[in-house]
Amino acid sequence: MSTEFVIKIAGEAVYTVLKASSPMLVLALVVGLLVSIFQATTQIQEQTLAFVPKIVAVLLSVLIFGPWILTTLIDFTYNILNNLYKYVG
Repeated sequence: MSTEFVIKIAGEAVYTVLKASSPMLVLALVVGLLVSIFQATTQIQEQTLAFVPKIVAVLLSVLIFGPWILTTLIDFTYNILNNLYKYVG
C-alpha cells in the first residue's frame, strides 16, 4: 500500500465521520443555544436543565437522519472494501 492511498482513505474516513455526525451536532448546538437563551432570560441557573432537551434532540435526529447516516456509512465501507479488493487482487 502506498502512503498516498492510506492518506486518501484516512481523509475520506474523517470526512465521512464529520458528514455522518453533523446533523446530530448541529441540532444539539441549536437546542443548547435556545436553552441557554431561555435560561438567561428567565434567570434560571440550573446546570442540568440543558441536558434533557439536548438528549431528546439528538435522539430525534438519530431517528430522522438514521437512514441517511446508514447509507453514508455503507457507501464508505463499500468504497473501502472495493479499493482494497482492487489493490490486493
